[in-house]
Amino acid sequence: MVSTKENRVIIRSVDGTLLRGTTLDFFPTKDRFHVTDPQGGVHEVELQSLKAVFFVKDLAGSVDYAEKKGFFNRNVQGKKIMVEFYDGELLFGHTLSYTTRGHGFFVFPGDPDCNNTKVFVIHSATKRVKIQPLAASHSARNYLK
Repeated sequence: MVSTKENRVIIRSVDGTLLRGTTLDFFPTKDRFHVTDPQGGVHEVELQSLKAVFFVKDLAGSVDYAEKKGFFNRNVQGKKIMVEFYDGELLFGHTLSYTTRGHGFFVFPGDPDCNNTKVFVIHSATKRVKIQPLAASHSARNYLK
């Protein structure tokens, strides 16, 4: 069982590697943090080598679930955001803290049924970021232009 102080994370590196586990020392302002994998191994992770840190409900996820691309979670604050990564992946959600400073920024998923609770996106892995106020259309199509 994961304690309330541990965060379940899936780490995606820019080179495509994945690491699943828990972390107690992730801070968006620090260069490094540690992830304990399910077998008990501890890995030091450098933010500069990452695409994103996915904070998740379940480390296994659901291979059968196809995440909806768009803005379906209506009980949110902040601004709508679409992130396009260099590898072509698109992430839709909402942000309270977008800034171009620091290592990155948090995005809360646009699909309330997906496995992610929040995602820390690393600036250097993004190709494009588009932001709109919440009052704008909920269609993902507007962001892909």
